This record gives sequence, C-alpha cells and structure tokens, in this order.
Amino acid sequence: MKKRQETTCAYCGVGCGVSAMVHDDRVIAVEGSTRHPANRGRLCVKGSALHETLDASARLLAPQVYGETVDWDRAISAVAKGFADVIRRHGPDSVAFYVSGQLLTEDYYVANKLLKGFIGTSNIDTNSRLCMSSAVAAQKRAFGSDTVPANYEDLDEADLLVLTGSNAAWTHPVLFQRMQAARTEAQKKGRKLKRMVVIDPRSTATAESADLHLALKPGTDAVLFNGLLVWLHRQDLTDSHFIERHTQGFTAALNTAERTAGSLKKVAAACDVPIEQVETFYQWAAQSPKMVTFYSMGINQSSSGVDKAHTIINLHLATGRIGKPGASPFSITGQPNAMGGREVGGLANQLAAHMNWDSPDDVNRVERFWRAPNMARGPGLAATDLFEAVGQGKIKAIWIMATNPVVSMPDADRVRAVLSACELVVVSDCMQHTDTLDMAHIKLPATGWSEKDGTVTNSERRISRQRALVKPMGQAKHDWWIITQVARAMGFAAGFPYQQPVDIFREHAQLSAYENNGSRDFDISLYADITPAEYDAMVPLQWPITQNAPMGTARLFGDGRFYTPEQSARFFPIVPQAPRHLPRANSSVSDSPFEFLLNTGRLRDQWHTMTRTGLADRLQQHMPEPRVYMHPDDAVRLQVSDQDWVQLDSARVAGEDIKARVVCSTSQRRGELFMPIHWTAQNSSHGRVGRLIPAHVDPISFQPELKHAVVQVQRWQPAQQGYIWLREALAEPPWDAWLKRTVAGVTVYQFAHSTLWRAATDLPQLMGGALLDEPMQVFEDLTRHSQRLVWGTADHRSAIAWVGQTLPEPDSRWVAECLKAGELNSQDRRDLLAGRSGGQVDPGPLVCSCHQVGEYTIRNAMRDDGINTVEGLGKQLKCGTQCGSCIPDLKRLIVSDRAVDAA
Repeated sequence: MKKRQETTCAYCGVGCGVSAMVHDDRVIAVEGSTRHPANRGRLCVKGSALHETLDASARLLAPQVYGETVDWDRAISAVAKGFADVIRRHGPDSVAFYVSGQLLTEDYYVANKLLKGFIGTSNIDTNSRLCMSSAVAAQKRAFGSDTVPANYEDLDEADLLVLTGSNAAWTHPVLFQRMQAARTEAQKKGRKLKRMVVIDPRSTATAESADLHLALKPGTDAVLFNGLLVWLHRQDLTDSHFIERHTQGFTAALNTAERTAGSLKKVAAACDVPIEQVETFYQWAAQSPKMVTFYSMGINQSSSGVDKAHTIINLHLATGRIGKPGASPFSITGQPNAMGGREVGGLANQLAAHMNWDSPDDVNRVERFWRAPNMARGPGLAATDLFEAVGQGKIKAIWIMATNPVVSMPDADRVRAVLSACELVVVSDCMQHTDTLDMAHIKLPATGWSEKDGTVTNSERRISRQRALVKPMGQAKHDWWIITQVARAMGFAAGFPYQQPVDIFREHAQLSAYENNGSRDFDISLYADITPAEYDAMVPLQWPITQNAPMGTARLFGDGRFYTPEQSARFFPIVPQAPRHLPRANSSVSDSPFEFLLNTGRLRDQWHTMTRTGLADRLQQHMPEPRVYMHPDDAVRLQVSDQDWVQLDSARVAGEDIKARVVCSTSQRRGELFMPIHWTAQNSSHGRVGRLIPAHVDPISFQPELKHAVVQVQRWQPAQQGYIWLREALAEPPWDAWLKRTVAGVTVYQFAHSTLWRAATDLPQLMGGALLDEPMQVFEDLTRHSQRLVWGTADHRSAIAWVGQTLPEPDSRWVAECLKAGELNSQDRRDLLAGRSGGQVDPGPLVCSCHQVGEYTIRNAMRDDGINTVEGLGKQLKCGTQCGSCIPDLKRLIVSDRAVDAA
C-alpha cells in the first residue's frame, strides 16, 4: 500500500519540507512539500534525488569490532570498555567526540550530555566548526547570543539583497529561486525595483544573475563593509536614535572604519574593483532601508571570519536594519542541523541551551538540571586542535559520528595519519565505506535519512520533524540509541532513561526553559510537556516557541532588545586582515611552479564528501570530475589548455599532490584557482583537495581558512588517458590518476597514466591479470593514437575500455548499458569498437539534472525552433521548471547563442 509522509530534507540549512511516497517499506518518490514554509513546494535536484541514494549495497549493516562482525551487545560493550579504560588511565580529557550537522537534535543532545555532564570533558566538537563557527562567534559578540534575527520572508520583502561569500544559486538553490521570483514579481507589478548585489571573487552562477557583481580581491570583504559604514555615516544615513538607545561602541567602530577604509578610492584599491562599482553599491545601500545581507562560507571560512561577519553586523546596527521585515544580516547555514547542534551546545566552546562557559551560574544551572556527576567546567578543544591533540597522544580515544574529517578537515593527510596512530577510533556511519570509516577500530551502523526520527533546525530558526519513513536497514540503529546504550554501559543509566526521541526532545525543551525567564534567546518551553502524539504531529515553527509565542517568533531584535548584560548590541572596531598566506608574484616561466591562491567550495549537484549524492547516477553527470578552474591568461603562462592536466602542491602542508584537468574560465580572477571539495579517496586518487589546505584558523571562532590556500601549479602530461567500464570495482586501481563513479549500475574509471602502454597487452597486467584469460576484441585508430577494447564473450562482456593519448569523449551511459546487455546487435558491436555512441544523438554536457537535458539538446532547440527565453526552453524541454538551479546555465547559453548570431 502506498502512503505519503511529510519529512525534512537531509542536505543544506534551508531545511526544505519533503513529501515522500512510501511503498512496501521503500521510498519510491519525493517532491517538495507545499505545506512547509521553508520551500513552499520547491526542491532542488539533490533533494529530488533523495530516494535514489537509499542503496542497501552501500550501507554499513552490522557492527564491527577490529574487523569482526559482532552483535550490538558486544559492540556497545567494546565502546564503553574502551572509553572507560582510557579515562581510567589518562583522565576524561583523553577522550573526544567529533560529531556532525547531519545528526538530529536528539542525537546531538545525548552526545553533548554524555561527554560534558557525565564523562566530564568538553572535547566534543562538530563539523559545523568548518562552516558556521565564525558567524556564531560574531553574533554572540554583537548580540550576546547566537541568534539569527531574520527569516526567509525577508528575502521576499527586501529591496536590496546583498549576497556575499555565497554561491546560493548552487548551494542554496531553493532560496535563490525564491529571491529571483520576488524580483520578477516586483518587476511585473511595477513595484520598487528589487536589486541584487553579489560580492564574490568568482563570477558564479549567482553573480551572473545579479544587478551588480563586485569581484573583489579575496579577503577584502571587511574593507568593503567598513567603507560602506563610513560612507553612509557621512551621508547622514545612519540611525542615530537606534544607535544611542540600543547599541554601544559605535564611535570606536566608526573611527577604525574611517582609518582603514575612509574613501571610495581607498576601498576600490584595496578590493581591486572599479571605483564606479563601489560607489554604485554604496548608493543602492543608501536608497534601500529594506536590505538583507545574506552571507555564508566565503565570509566564515577565513582566518578573520568573525571580524568579517561583524563588519556586516556593524553596518546593520548602524542603520537600524535588523529584525525588521526585509532588513537584517542573515547568516545562512550549510548543513541541515547546524543550528540544532548549536542549540544543544554541540561545539566545544558552547554550553547547552545557549548558555555560556564564562558564566558560573550557567555551568551550575546545567549541572543541576542534568544532575551531572562529572560536569565539565570550561571549553574543550575545537576541531583542528582536537585532531592535533590526537596526533600528540593527548587524546587516546575518539568517537566520530556522521562525518568524514579525513576529507573535510584542512591538512587532511595529517588527520588521516593521526587517526591511524590513535589508540581507539570509533566511527558511527550509515555507509560501509568512507575515508574516515576505513580508519575505525569499531564501526557502528547508524540509521540514515528515511530511517532517522527526530528534529532539525534550519537557518531561520525553524524546527521541523525529520520522520522515519521506513525500517532501518540491517542492524542499523539511531545515533541517540547508540549513545544512550554506551552511557548506560559506562554506569550512567540514571541520566539516560530515553526510550524514544520524544523523551529527549522534551528534556531539551525543559532545559531551554529552566531558570530562563526571558534571559536567553533559545526558549522552546511550549514543548516542555510534549506528548508522543504531539511530537508526531509537530508543524515547523521558529524559536522562541513559548506560551506567549505559541506559533513561534518570526524575527528578533526589532524591538532593540538584545541578550548582552546591558540588553544593547555591541559594535566592534574591525581592522581588516589579509589571509594568513598570499602567493608570491609570478612574472615569468622561470617562476614555475607558479603560485596561486586556491579557493574551494561546493558544486551544484553534489553534497559534502559525496557519500550520499555519489550514489545517485544523475547527480554525477553535471560535473563528473574535480576540475581546476583558472583564468585563460594563467593557462597561457602555464602552457596548458582547457582539459589539460595540472599538478597542485602545497609547501605548507605535508599532503600529497592533486592532479586534475583544467577549465579555462574568465569567471576566475587572474592568479586564483577554484576546486570543488567533494572528491574522496573512495572515488579518486588525487582529488581530495583538503590535503592542500593548511590548518590556519580564526583566533576567536577556530574556524579553518578553507577558502584561502597558496598552492604551486605546474603542467602534468600523462602519456595515456581513457575510460574503462567494469562489472565490479577494483580493489587497487593501478593508474597514476583515476576517478571512479557508477553509471547505470556499472563501475566506470576515468584514468591517466604517465607512461605509454599498449592497452591490449598492458592493461590486463596493470589490473592484476583480471582480464588475461578473457577473449578480447581490439580496434586501433593509428591516426588518433587510440584503442577501443572489449573483453568477454558475445553475450557476456566483462570490461570495455577506450584509451588514447587524449581523453576520449564517450557516451558513458550507452557504453555501460552495452556492458550489461546480453548479445549485442552487429551495429552496436561495430559502434563500440569504432568509438561511436550507438548512433544515438549526443545530448551534450548535462545542464538540467532534474529532467536530464543536455547542452546540445538546448542549443538545437534554440537554433531549430527559435527559442530564446528560459520560459520557452522550459515549456519545450522542461529544463529549469523543477528546482531552478540550472536557470543561470540556461541564461548563459541563451546569451552565448545571441552572441554567435550577432557575429
């Protein structure tokens, strides 16, 4: 019997509602929930493919202890005894947890309670340290609390949207399309023009949709916003009434801003943008009391991320543009439950329920509420210091939950090395292979999306239910259950009586209300006595959620009341800081290897380390390999062309090099590179970009500077490149550089090798003799120095390879289907060996993942049918009509087509 259930997406901090169709204990389809206020029916392509990632073959299905599959009793006992033994010998600070914004709030709560209240250490940190901690620290410094004052309706209301450090068109596409829809609607109805300004060194899909793009020099955001503060004050456009009644420290902040960014000329020179663009931005800000500044990783992931965020907050405080419809600073989170983790104190320097370590009363309050026998007394180690402590032998046992730090942390090879030497590594995960899980002594199978049951909080403070849709696969258990069982086995049963998620959520709500009386922002006291039935029926609401605000609270600080002791907001004087390292100037070929500034980030159709999105075939088609984006002028200096290979090294970390192909693009500033973060040792030999990033952090937030790394780049020239399609993955791929993905159920390797070999004779040897006894057909194209090979019989092919000195361009899906098929017709056999795609029309590189529409299909529609609008393409091909994340690409194709016609 089919049934439809409401839940919440597992990806970004937008927190979209999902309507899932379940049949025979399987999720067979998902769509955006029209009832959820965060997305109002929209869903990006990643969310739309959630049901395509629920593959049992990729799951960790049973506990393992030192390589032996065991039952849960033995696994729980091994974890409890292991941690207890380390604590007995070395004290509680010798153990640590590293957790994740992928956990539900209930999971987070019990992990934090166990470590800080019962084991007695604060060495629990979360991967939110890598994305949100600078925004958190700035908000606490300014407001006295980690409070996001805005909501998504403000994106509709704003007359000026300022996006800085955010490629929202790709990373938060549902919100970006909401902004675009509001702009279009205003234009149609003849209302005041809604403008969008994008501040980003790269010309991204977001920037291409903006009214103004400031391609500033990386790291100079604070100069730009300091300059705007000064400029508005000189135009008498600051809100003196708000400043005098509700803030402190304005004069010092203004004086510092004047000293560091006192003129348009000085700002333009420091930011390396035309003075006319700076002036336009400042004038638009002056004309727009309804202004939202929407900021993300480009601000946070910096060695001065807190100060950058505070320049944005300074600006909004100075103009009184905070907590009002269409007017606020708005920090957008990266993960589905980054905020839920902050609510329970998931970061090492946080206490539960938005209480603080520097307040003895708060520490005592949490201790009394928990009846904690071993309450920690101060902050623990943040992520980079935590893993450094593992390497120093100070931390002997670590439990990693639902995250992949061997890939995502800076200096990633160092993280791998310290975990390999750690006395006890426990990893809870839903997948059977990740770079981090492979380092574990004890592996614990956790439930994943569709099985997990609890709550998450999105970027606008909205708490939503993530509901269990199906039964857990294999022996997988919920994270809260695993932690609870370990706590009981360690002798803390009285503190962990939980039988179901609602028991934990109820306690979480009670703690939020405990001795609060309006003194703390986080208050969900309405749920203090919530019943299981009420929990199951919860609707999405924004905290605070109290008896006085039973439907939640849309905005905060509009009344000028903040959570500092004085109840006033704090300006802070900001002296802009450059990134920790800058590349030396490259002037000639003799400088090789050239130094570049490397920026990292996300792609449109992928998520974090690809453990989930990598399972969905269609999500891998948009950008199937980790390319290096560089300016064409830099490519000329390096003597490389588009699609050539380069090697990236770092003199500042000990990690291995990166090898990747080049994309020449004027979207990059000269001297700067961009690479995506998603590839791991599971799917690439040389794509794990975290190995090039030094572990430099902001001194306040301890957030790593993941957006800035100096790397050396030189050409790498493989002698042979190609693809091989196999029925099963190789244990150890033999090539110098390789990428792996799954297409139509077949494992496909793209590879490159530094020495020249004949594929017919040498390839089976390289692969360990796996194909030596197989019948083989070979076609060799001497003019193109290429070969096509088929191993196997007429009705059962074992492998297919296309090899050449340059990389072939096959229709990978068609070849994969030929591998899986029974006996092929004569035409298909000839086409396989000749290097043709079965006579099929090549759709070109994928543009619309939702409806599988390629670039060539789109160009043909524009040329043959005269379509020159996004709406027209959508009507004919459906592209751009679902999640909308491909709309910037469609616009780019339309513009390029018009340019060709004009020429």
